[in-house]
Amino acid sequence: MDGTIRADIKPGMTVNIILKKDQRSGMLTEGIVKDILTSSPKHHRGIKVRLEDGQVGRVQEILED
Repeated sequence: MDGTIRADIKPGMTVNIILKKDQRSGMLTEGIVKDILTSSPKHHRGIKVRLEDGQVGRVQEILED
């Protein structure tokens, strides 16, 4: 699943995000969702989240819930 729909993402899920600094390279970072930062129900580039380790980025893939 991609990460463009807010309702699909819940705290505790394992996801791949793209950090702002990695947007050019496309490198993904795996982590567990702590907070959902995007308030709108959809976002074409991915829902912005904060991982448990504090990193912030947009969800590219939902790995497991």
